[in-house]
Amino acid sequence: MTPRVRAPELPQNYTWLNTDKPLSLKQLKGRVVILDFWTYCCINCLHILPDLKYLEQKYQDSLTVIGVHSAKFDNEKEIENIRQAILRYDIEHPVLVDSNFRIWQEYAVRAWPTLMIIDPESYVIGYISGEGKREILDQLIAELIHQHQEKGTINFQQLSQTLEKQRQPLITPLAFPGKVLATKVGLFIADSGHNRLVMSNYEGEILHIIGTGKPGLNDGAYNQAQFFAPQGMAFDQANEILYVADTENHTLRKVDLKNQIVETIAGTGEQSRNIYPHSGTALETALNSPWDLVKVGNILYIAMAGPHQIWQLNLETSIIKTYASTGAEGCVDGSLTESAFAQPSGITTDKQELYIADSEISSIRGVGLIEPQQVRTVCGSGQLFGFGDVDGQREDVRLQHCLGIESAQNYLWVADTYNHKIKLISPSTGNCQTILGDGTAGLQDGIGKNTRFFEPSGLSAINSSLYISDTNNHAIRRVDLQTFEVTTLKFPDLCSPDLCIPSQ
Repeated sequence: MTPRVRAPELPQNYTWLNTDKPLSLKQLKGRVVILDFWTYCCINCLHILPDLKYLEQKYQDSLTVIGVHSAKFDNEKEIENIRQAILRYDIEHPVLVDSNFRIWQEYAVRAWPTLMIIDPESYVIGYISGEGKREILDQLIAELIHQHQEKGTINFQQLSQTLEKQRQPLITPLAFPGKVLATKVGLFIADSGHNRLVMSNYEGEILHIIGTGKPGLNDGAYNQAQFFAPQGMAFDQANEILYVADTENHTLRKVDLKNQIVETIAGTGEQSRNIYPHSGTALETALNSPWDLVKVGNILYIAMAGPHQIWQLNLETSIIKTYASTGAEGCVDGSLTESAFAQPSGITTDKQELYIADSEISSIRGVGLIEPQQVRTVCGSGQLFGFGDVDGQREDVRLQHCLGIESAQNYLWVADTYNHKIKLISPSTGNCQTILGDGTAGLQDGIGKNTRFFEPSGLSAINSSLYISDTNNHAIRRVDLQTFEVTTLKFPDLCSPDLCIPSQ
């Protein structure tokens, strides 16, 4: 008979978030406990949050989920940054900050995400790695509850806790804006934390609010449509159509500005589990966390973060397909079919190449649009743990989880998200230089490096201005590209959906 393994106790002197006080397995005896080993940059970790929320609600009197945050990137070790991630992703279970991978090592974890299942007698009964395991977990929890009911070792009770969102409600006019798009008709902001799009003019006057602000997947008029954490956008000026990567709905949406209607054009609303290259009719093909978009002719190119691929949607035929990458996570240059990416989260183009902010390998990649279509690494180490903050040339460059990228005047502007900086890269030489930000998280206007940002993740240039989606500051910043002066845009008439009084 295999000996039972008692779960190592959780440290009480570490930082705990989303709870009044540290939790111990001793006090949780009689409950099923799941330890979710995660790190907030990881798309796979984000994909299991809805599953955990479902299970927490279904078994709230007998299941406790504890997130164990074991940071990959240096920036993710900061307590305030983890708190912001808890707010951004609406995490409602306690989170233990796993300093120096101590808990990870005690539980012999090898990969993100890993779910460690502990029975009501505080024994580890197994673990599950990866995403898409809701049904297995559901069945396992139900069986554990049944077994321990019969043994008399279950303790049905509801635990109360104080959440970070109760301490710090998201009532700012913008909430974790992911991407921004500057066009001739105005500025479009993906107000991701509020599950809506905001359209303003360049003076900060609100022209349209698109979406109710409640998460959901609903087409229709602006005041009826629903999104779920929308991110990247692309604009068709001739037809006055905005295309949107509706990330957590795993869909692409079309906003018709003339008729003020939102329509789903790709995806089924369910997350795809197929990481192999494939194609299909747009509305019948499940997608996996589309994060950013760029339009070239009648083709919409998509940074598909979930399967580590670049996709394309033909807007005339409504056929959607993998454009580049095998689906393996990594950095492989070469032909489109042999290449590999690692959570591509930003996309732009100079019409010759697509340029990708390849976040998990902290690198900038180029993807050819004309024969021979090749994938190359413009700069960065190309390694999953090859990150830092080093300006220079090609493979000597170190970025840290870059999310935003914009092509303008033969250069690439990059939001070096976890370094809280904006950098300028030459796609031809691979030279990278810091232009904005001193590397400290903060909100400070000024000139050049005498400025501060907090995890900026979207960029868009028009004329002599660069607009920055300064995500954790809940702000949009404007850069004068002649002087490098940074100012923060004000939106006096914009309010959080929870505070707005609906117009009659």
